[in-house]
Amino acid sequence: MSITSERLDSALRALADGNRRRILEVVRDADLPVGEIAGQIAMSQQAVSHHLAVLRGAELVVERRDGTKHLYGLRSDGLSVVQEYLGGFWPTQLTELKRVAEASVRRRGDG
Repeated sequence: MSITSERLDSALRALADGNRRRILEVVRDADLPVGEIAGQIAMSQQAVSHHLAVLRGAELVVERRDGTKHLYGLRSDGLSVVQEYLGGFWPTQLTELKRVAEASVRRRGDG
């Protein structure tokens, strides 16, 4: 399995959990400590710490220290592997949409 494939699998597993997606939304714009994240999503700090560990392992969040605080934020390049994977489906889908739309126009023109 390639590194990219491993990163994609890890990211998709992490994103499959709704709590982790909510955590990513909370830390999207600002680095926050666990306690503040937990307060914003009404979850225990222990549960948030567990989810952050999974997100960190999937390279979707970054941890940095500010004195004694551990702050977590969205890793700017973390979702790129998912974006690249999903982007590969769009050209095929757009081609199919174009084919269906052109067929519809032809049918209306014939009728």
